Amino acid sequence: MKRIAVVILAFSCCLCEAQVNENNDKIFQCPGTTICSDICSITSISQTLGVVKEKVANMEEKITFLETKLQNTEKEVLELRSLTAGGPQVAFSAALRDSGSGNTGPFSTATPLQYKRVFSNTGSYNPSTGIFTAMVKGMYFFRFSMFNNLSPVANSVLSLMKDGVRLTSVWDTSGSDANDMGSNAVVIPLEVGDNVYVELLENRIVYDDAMNYNTFSGFLLFTM
Repeated sequence: MKRIAVVILAFSCCLCEAQVNENNDKIFQCPGTTICSDICSITSISQTLGVVKEKVANMEEKITFLETKLQNTEKEVLELRSLTAGGPQVAFSAALRDSGSGNTGPFSTATPLQYKRVFSNTGSYNPSTGIFTAMVKGMYFFRFSMFNNLSPVANSVLSLMKDGVRLTSVWDTSGSDANDMGSNAVVIPLEVGDNVYVELLENRIVYDDAMNYNTFSGFLLFTM
């Protein structure tokens, strides 16, 4: 309606008036010529402002979209920080001997090995017993390695245990060769209070020295 009003006003101002001079000649004059020009300029400016206003509206929509996307990204970053920094941190790694060299075993019954040289421990592993106790319910990774006895005949068997249940083993009980090593690993779910340890089977032997061949390590993958 505003545009129509402007057009009508411009048209009316641009109408020429017929006047008669002293010679009875008709002279057509447009008294509103200047006003007409001004109004036409205003109309052009109004149209230009309309285009600019439309572009500004489009920019506002884009800015709103980018602000929303930025807010979502910030939320994702905070969630990742809470997962990596705010969650429980559980890990340990230890070697069998803290000094010296020689065989460990044999024992008359299956015995948990005490890995006494601790490389790292967040508190869930007890070097006095060799037992890892889960303080957090979750999925865990465990790995252990074994170096067999040097003489007279290979006689080494180790098993990774969870609360008295055998999970996996490494063994070397035959042959005349020496300096053999083996390792094994598992990924298992644990409840709070579950115990995991490496067991030397009865009448078996393992050898270690300052090279730290026999190790026991584990860490929490994620909570459950």
